Amino acid sequence: MIYSAGLPTCMEGMMYPLPFVPTPDHVVELAKHAEALGFHSVWGNDHMTTQKYVRQEFDQPPNYWEPLITYAYLAAETTTLKLGTGILVLPMRRDIVVVAKQIATLDHFSKGRFMLGVGVGAYREEFEALQPGWDARRGDVLEEAIQALQLLFAEKNASWNGQNFHFEDVQMFPKPLQQPVPLYVGGNNPNAARRAAMYGEGWLPAGMPAAQLRQRVDDIKRIAAEHGRDGSKIDIAPQLITYIGKTHDAAVERFRRSQIYQHLVSLRASTLKDQAGVAFEEANLIGTVDELVEKIRRLGEAGVTHLCGTYFTADTVDELKEQMAIFAEDIMPRVNRH
Repeated sequence: MIYSAGLPTCMEGMMYPLPFVPTPDHVVELAKHAEALGFHSVWGNDHMTTQKYVRQEFDQPPNYWEPLITYAYLAAETTTLKLGTGILVLPMRRDIVVVAKQIATLDHFSKGRFMLGVGVGAYREEFEALQPGWDARRGDVLEEAIQALQLLFAEKNASWNGQNFHFEDVQMFPKPLQQPVPLYVGGNNPNAARRAAMYGEGWLPAGMPAAQLRQRVDDIKRIAAEHGRDGSKIDIAPQLITYIGKTHDAAVERFRRSQIYQHLVSLRASTLKDQAGVAFEEANLIGTVDELVEKIRRLGEAGVTHLCGTYFTADTVDELKEQMAIFAEDIMPRVNRH
C-alpha cells in the first residue's frame, strides 16, 4: 500500500477553519513534515473563487494557493516527496497548451516528481463565476482536455480541432521528463472510472465504501482490457478523510464537529451524491488505530493500492501534523507488515 497526505492548497473554509494556512510558509512546513514522515506524496486541490456555502459561514475570504505554482516552489524545498494535484480542475483552464507547458516544466524542475490528478470540479458555481454563461458539459471538456494534453506530450507537431479546444502546429518542448506523466482521474461516478481505465495511470475516488470500490475496480479492469490496456496496473487511489482517536466514540465526535465534516455535507449534491445513505465515518478512516488498520486491510482486499491525499481532520496546522505523525508511525508500519 502507498500512503500519501492531503496538502491544504485550497482548503481554507472548506476542509479547515479560516484562517488555516495564511502564508506559504505553512504549506511548505506541512510538505516537509510529510516527507520527513515517509509519505509517498502530497496532493493539493484546486479552486479559483470562494464557494457560496463558505461565504455564508465566513466573512473573510479564504486563501487558495494555486497548486502548480505552489509545487514549483515545493520542488526546491523537498527531495523525495512526489507532488500530486488532487485534483486540477482542467475544465476551468481553457488554454490547454499553456497547461501542458506548465506541467512539462514542473515535471522537469521537480526531477520527475509531479503527478497529475484531474477532474471536473465539484462546484459548478465556480465555472459560472469565472466564465459567465457557461453551458458546456464539464465531463466532455475534461475528456477532450485529457486527449489534447496527451497529444501535446507525445507529438513533435501537435494540432487539435475539437469542440472545446483548438490549436494548430504546436511544437511544445521540452516534453515532460516522465513518459508518461502519471495521470490520475478523479471522481466517483462510472464516467470517472471509465476515463481512468481508458487514459489514466490511476483513479481517485472520494469517500467510497470498500464494497462499492470493489465493483468499480472490476469495471476499470474490464474497460481497460476492452481498450488494450492492463487494468491491473492502474493505481486505485481513494481520497479519504481521516481522524485517529483514542476511542471510536471520541473519533466520531471529533470528526462530526469539524469543518471537514461540513465540507462533506456540501458535496452530497455533487461528488458524493452516489453515496446517499452511507455514513461519512463508515466510508472514511475515522476511528482508533486498530480500527483504521482493519479498514485499510479491507480496502486493500477490495483492490485499493494507494491511500492518496489522505485528508486529516484538524483545526490547526499543529493538530494536522500530529494526526499525520500518528498515522505514519502507528498505522503505516502495521498495515505494511501484512
